[in-house]
Amino acid sequence: MIKIANAPCSWGALEFNLEGEPPDYIQVLNEIAETGYAGTELGDWGFMPTAPEKLSQEIHRRNLELLGAFVPVFLKDPASHQAGIEVAVRTARLMAAVEGDLPFIVLADENGRVPERTKNAGRVTPEMGLSDAEWQVYAEGATKVAEAVKKEGGLRTAFHHHCAGYVETPAELAKLMSLTDPRVLGVVFDCGHYSFAGGDAVEGLRKYGERVWHFHFKDYDPGVGKKIAENGGDYFQAVRQGVFCELGKGEVDFPSLMKELEKLDYDGWGVVEQDVLPGMGKPKESAKRNREYIRSLGY
Repeated sequence: MIKIANAPCSWGALEFNLEGEPPDYIQVLNEIAETGYAGTELGDWGFMPTAPEKLSQEIHRRNLELLGAFVPVFLKDPASHQAGIEVAVRTARLMAAVEGDLPFIVLADENGRVPERTKNAGRVTPEMGLSDAEWQVYAEGATKVAEAVKKEGGLRTAFHHHCAGYVETPAELAKLMSLTDPRVLGVVFDCGHYSFAGGDAVEGLRKYGERVWHFHFKDYDPGVGKKIAENGGDYFQAVRQGVFCELGKGEVDFPSLMKELEKLDYDGWGVVEQDVLPGMGKPKESAKRNREYIRSLGY
């Protein structure tokens, strides 16, 4: 049975340095629990307590579970690999001290770092991608992170395809998966990012099947996507304008996705991630509506 969680990014606590201040972790954890979720992701290092006992107390006294943490690494650059490994291992050890071997490291590119990719999110072309040699470096970096996390932290690592990074489109995700071992690196399937990048989320979930170790509930508003494309807006402008809308209000076919997860006997987490930036809206109210929508699907 899929378990339903939310994440700090739904309250504006993102890996990007954007304007506005998100609420503190106490408010975020309180509101995640109050709106009916069973778990949370960690958020950026330092957003929540980094002492295991304190973190465990804050998570568990609200009857929540800690299920994963987003770790961005600039995998294209081999000089960035070791620092990425160190962050991932440190994060894995913290989560393992709180929840044992159940959480995941959610590995991603350092999204938003490359101007061309950021400006053209949702409409990148193959010419903006990696060369064959760069793909090898990228895949080797992802593998090294995952192997270190398993060896030194005891956790598994799943890769998050993400707009404004080098693994955005369905073809790019397929390329990375072809270069990595499915026993070592899984997939965080994010239906909103897959749709924003031009893919069909149901087809994507079918394609990766049991390699999907983690699932993100995220919807995509094609009207906002089209407007951003016509105006030449970048990834951050798309997020600010609500390209990732409340669940059920965009184009993602969640009823079909849930049927596919059932066929897979998926018994992991489904994490709501809406990217409600500071000043955009009322995260708690959106979280409540998103939870009600998922309940309407039977979960």
